[in-house]
Amino acid sequence: MGKIMLMSENLSNKIAAGEVVENVASVVKELVENSIDANSTEIKIELVESGIKSIKVTDNGIGMDKEDALMCFQSHATSKLKSEDDLFNINTLGFRGEALPSIASVSYVILDTCDGVNSIIYEIESGKVLKEYSGDLRKGTSIEVKNLFYNTPARLKYLSSLYTELSNVTECVTKAALSNTNIRFTLINDGKIILQTDGSCNLLKVINNIYGHKVAKKMLMINGLNDDYEIDGYISMPEVTKSNRNSMITIVNKRVVKNQELNRCINEAYHTYKPDNRYPIVILNITVDPSLIDVNVHPSKMDIKFSNFEELKNLVFKSIKEALDKTLLVPNIDNDVLNVSNIIEPITILDENEKVEEISFDFQSTDIDNIVQEKEEEYQINEKIILPKMYPIGAVLGTYIICQNEKGMYIIDQHAANERINYEKYKKAMGNPKPDKIDMLFPINIEYPANEFIIIKQNIEFIKKLGIDIEEFGTNSFMIRSHPTWFKEGYEEDFIRNILEKIIIMEKNFNIERFNDSVSATMACKASIKGNEAISIEEMEILIDNLSKTDNPYTCPHGRPTVIHYPVYELEKLFKRAM
Repeated sequence: MGKIMLMSENLSNKIAAGEVVENVASVVKELVENSIDANSTEIKIELVESGIKSIKVTDNGIGMDKEDALMCFQSHATSKLKSEDDLFNINTLGFRGEALPSIASVSYVILDTCDGVNSIIYEIESGKVLKEYSGDLRKGTSIEVKNLFYNTPARLKYLSSLYTELSNVTECVTKAALSNTNIRFTLINDGKIILQTDGSCNLLKVINNIYGHKVAKKMLMINGLNDDYEIDGYISMPEVTKSNRNSMITIVNKRVVKNQELNRCINEAYHTYKPDNRYPIVILNITVDPSLIDVNVHPSKMDIKFSNFEELKNLVFKSIKEALDKTLLVPNIDNDVLNVSNIIEPITILDENEKVEEISFDFQSTDIDNIVQEKEEEYQINEKIILPKMYPIGAVLGTYIICQNEKGMYIIDQHAANERINYEKYKKAMGNPKPDKIDMLFPINIEYPANEFIIIKQNIEFIKKLGIDIEEFGTNSFMIRSHPTWFKEGYEEDFIRNILEKIIIMEKNFNIERFNDSVSATMACKASIKGNEAISIEEMEILIDNLSKTDNPYTCPHGRPTVIHYPVYELEKLFKRAM
């Protein structure tokens, strides 16, 4: 007898479940996507013990008749694809026909569905129908998944804690709500509401429901269009950042996707607006002809391929930069939240023994509607925003310049401000080197180890183009005889060593843009006014004037704020002049 044989359908479904059903969140994702594809306007997700004991997803979609309800649990059964051509023009979230049979093979499932005419309930265990009976005539579908992985103990063993599973589910539902603002989502765990949206087609309202009112006020609207792609959404001001990329959400034709290149592009658009180890909140909607993307890359359907990808990246980068350029990005101090970068997480994981408190939402509040109107009005402004006129009156701790105008008090970090001015000055000089040089009274001799000497020698012509007169001088050493005129007096050797060190560090992955940026940032830091260095009022005025002329006066090259605003109202609140 031959050794090769066909696997049973139940065994193959369990294997498929290994790719499709990883945890509670993956089950919720597949069921919610089916509800979205069914044209639902309300979707309720109910969990018991974070979904490990029970997951129930109920919608008011089109429902199914008896035959379709039974067929949907067969492998590769789908209503989304009719022919091979449909695979290249996918307009639905699901299409593989793997999710339901995979889920049913590792759990106990109760399906209750009605198409408005007929109603049917199936109870299925390990992929086999145990019971069949009629239900009520409520149009829509309800699928309950009980005892997930009960028959695959190895998978059950590797489920995370209840709190982690709930956090993952919340993130999944959050992304579904952000990508489908026309649907009212409700997430409940053990009888308590965790997340709720109103389905009003207002993205900023959903952001408000998820991240909180103070974050919603700090979001900027973006729009963009080219021949292939249309983008819209919201990005956070640089003062609102997170420690990870989880809130950089990209949505393509209402499908949440993960793309490292797009995330990198978004992050680069924020370059010098924020610290490199912090990440913005971004909700980016991309609309594109389905024929220009391929979603059939991975069973999770979150990894897709784009046609004309460079055009999309350029559009995203340009749109974000435009939104940042035309917004006054000086952080306003709020006495209620003194940490301006502190944001509200969908779920804050503190301790596994703590219970998740119910979160209430006020959909009748007019505050968020006012914010929406403000954001729409802001987007109509096409001119670049500049710093308001500020009048220095002194300094605190020899480091922070105190200014005032009719709008309140401003505090300027003199080092960060001077660093921004010098950074842009040096970067411009690095990008457009001029032949003007200054001969050094005493040439500088610099020695290097043999390996580093070789790297510098290979790049000696590039170094000379920067305006540095360099030549070999003895064994493993160089002599510097002149330098560009823009080098700051007293820092000539520091600047030269910085340039040579960057060439050594970036030798294998040299990029002229990154090189110029890194060198300019380091030079600016060394050459700028230090903290505890007293300067006169006249020098403060010159510093502020020069800062206002920069392209980005809001942050230093490392993303730290240069200016913070204390509005008149907040000052009056502190002194009880306003309540």
